[in-house]
Order: sequence, then structure tokens, then C-alpha cells
Amino acid sequence: MPTPHATHTTAPENTVTSPRHVPLAEQTRDGLVESIHYGSLIAVGPDGETLLEAGEPDAAFYPRSSLKPLQAVAMVRAGLELPDDLLALAAASHSGAAMHLEGAVRILEMHGLDEAALENSTDLPYGVSEREEWLRAGGKATQLAQNCSGKHAAMAATCVINGWPVEGYLHPEHPLQVLVKETITELTGEDAAAVSTDGCGTPLFAHSLHGMARAYGRIASAAKETTEGRVAHAMRSYPTMVAGEGRDVTAIMRTFPGLLAKDGFEGLQLIGLQDGTGVAVKISDGGDRARMPVTVRVLESLGLDGGRLAELASPPVLGGGHPVGELRATNFLESN
Repeated sequence: MPTPHATHTTAPENTVTSPRHVPLAEQTRDGLVESIHYGSLIAVGPDGETLLEAGEPDAAFYPRSSLKPLQAVAMVRAGLELPDDLLALAAASHSGAAMHLEGAVRILEMHGLDEAALENSTDLPYGVSEREEWLRAGGKATQLAQNCSGKHAAMAATCVINGWPVEGYLHPEHPLQVLVKETITELTGEDAAAVSTDGCGTPLFAHSLHGMARAYGRIASAAKETTEGRVAHAMRSYPTMVAGEGRDVTAIMRTFPGLLAKDGFEGLQLIGLQDGTGVAVKISDGGDRARMPVTVRVLESLGLDGGRLAELASPPVLGGGHPVGELRATNFLESN
């Protein structure tokens, strides 16, 4: 039986307005600005105060895979019990390494399921080296290799635990997805502005950067014994399960062990700090390369060690194999 998609909420074309994004990053080549990336961002303190912002952080957008930690919180609330490495995988956009694929299979087998229970889309491994190795071995696009398979295995497992139907677990009216939506609303402190379907097939809810930053601050600062704290602890303990070797999300959590990080397609970066501060960055053109330089500038402004962050900011711009420029954050904070 085909899986119904989420109900779409599309505004009439003549009512759609673009967010008021501002320049956040620029690439230079021998002294000239070659490219500019626009976007919006916000940092929210533990008491809800806005610490810094740029662009239009209250505009609605689709958080894409940065919703995964919130979805994982919902599943833990519904009784999902997993070892920390597998709980981290449930919140992951993994690279498709053997440990990721084996981990997703472990989640399924622990609950009497196999790969046939997965309802996500098919894809090749997300990581570059993992994808190349997969193709050399004759691999094709599969649901298990797709970067969301850990989350989907956990969703199917949560259904088993609660006696809910596994088939159709992506339907927006399925008890699991109803709980997920309620949890996201609670953690962000706002109702969804629109509904769509994510690339993997999961119902996708539009929220503001403000709300997402607030949610990450709450998860990152939660006590370890709470549902939010269990997800945060698992992700911090196993950053390689959350992304993979060579991925900046894994690298930044290794650099700052108390920091919680998750990226998302279309230029998204979410950060949570243990003191309850939350950061949300959206690059308007959806490009991935500007995400980390901008995030690093925000974290430096919040007092994190700039020296340790500098290596994560961006690689040099090359000409003939030699550095001739850089991809750098603009002075977006000085203009606000």
C-alpha cells in the first residue's frame, strides 16, 4: 500500500513573499568578492532573550533534517529505548558508513523488524567516500543507504513498542506523526506555519529560526534523565553517528564536547549550548558551503574559543592549487 504524503499547505502565488535575508558570507579571489551568500540567523539565550540576529529570523522556513533531534525526543517520549549510539543514529543524517547501516539494521532487529519495514525514499550513501566505496562494490540506491534510515528504523521500532501499525507510519494522521508534531510545537513554542513532505517522506513542518533556536537550547540544556537530555547526551557521546568522518557537524561536536549540532538540507545549521543558548542559521540559496563560516562567526560572538573554531570555518579558495582567497562571514553583526 503506498504511503500517503503529508497534507500540503501552499499559499496562493501572489501572496508569497521572500524573507528579508541579508549578506552573511562572501567568497573572495585575489581581493575581489566573487560570490555572496544571503541568509538569516538568530541566537537565543536561556531566558528567551535574543542575543544577536540578522535578516528575518521570524520568517517561516522548513527545518528539514534539523528537525531530527526533535523527532527523536518524541520517540523517546513514546517509549523508545536504545543504546546511546543507536539513539544518536535516530537523530542522524548519516554518511552511510558500515556502522551507520549496521546500526539501522540493529534497531530494526531489536524490535522484530527488517528492512522491509522502512518507508523512506531510496538513495546512495550521503558521504563522498562512502558513496564512492558503495558504487565500487556495485551498490545501488536503497532505503538503508539513504541518510535518514536510522530515523526511519527508530520510527518503525516506536510503532512496535506502542502497538501502532508499522505500515503507514509516515501518514500525518498516524499516532507517531501526531506525537511528533505535538512535540515539535512544544519545543519550538510555536505552531507550524505550513506543512509539507521532507525528502525522505516524513511529514515536514515549517517553523521560524527563532523557534528552532529555542528548541535546540531546551534540548541542549536539559537534564540527562529527561527525554530531551537523553537525546542530547546520545548525540554528544556519538557525534560520528550523527553525521560521519569528515563531516563538519561531527567535527564541531568533537571540538566542543558540550555542544549539540545538527545540519539540514538547504543551508541549515542548528546549535544548542549547555547553558540553554540556541543558534539557528539559514543560508537562503540552500548552498552548504556558507553554513559553517557563518555559524563559526556567531559562536565566536557568543564567546566560544575562536582559535579552536577557526579550523572549522572554511577551506581556502584555491587557484592553481594555491590559496588565492577565502570563504568568510561578512560583518553581518555590525550592521544590526
